[in-house]
Amino acid sequence: MNRLFGASSARKPKPTLQDAIASTDVRISSIEVKIKKLDGELGRYKEQMSKLRNGPGKDAVQQRALRTLKQKRMYEGQLAQLAQQTFNMESAALTTENLRNTMATVDAMKTANKELRKQYGKIDIDKLESMHFEMEDLLEQANEIQETMGRSYAVPDEIDEADLEAELDALALEEEEEGTSYLSDLNKVPDFVDEPPVAVGESPAPEAVKQTW
Repeated sequence: MNRLFGASSARKPKPTLQDAIASTDVRISSIEVKIKKLDGELGRYKEQMSKLRNGPGKDAVQQRALRTLKQKRMYEGQLAQLAQQTFNMESAALTTENLRNTMATVDAMKTANKELRKQYGKIDIDKLESMHFEMEDLLEQANEIQETMGRSYAVPDEIDEADLEAELDALALEEEEEGTSYLSDLNKVPDFVDEPPVAVGESPAPEAVKQTW
């Protein structure tokens, strides 16, 4: 049979949930239009019955109103069913999408784990520990070198603070004595002067005046 009529090279794809939801939405919109139209008819029947007296004419209008109302209730039942179907399909679509995202996340985690194993497999823990110990030894050696270079020479390790204070007091006394002697030397008459100095406005003593002629 396939040789005679040929096989279909491309089959139609099966409808997805989104396609079914879109189709249902179209049906819901169509039913809503019909219900709105029936509401208009019921309004007119109601207005007519309010103007008619009891009798065959009013009864006929009432029968048409009842048929219209019955048709409206039928459409409203279909609308409720379609709305429930849409809700169920949207819930299924959401669950499917969440599952798809979860699977994608799991695949990404698997790939990351493989990459981590590959990278950590290149690291030798023993070599890392050996490097750590070597670094500690080098740091200790550096500290010892710094302590050696900073060592003081010709200075006793322990100095008595009382001795230091006494030495400072002695230095202070020496400075005071030197300052006093310096001031006294300023007031002393030099050796090359025979007579004491005379203040301004005073006349020299008679014996100190010598004739120059």
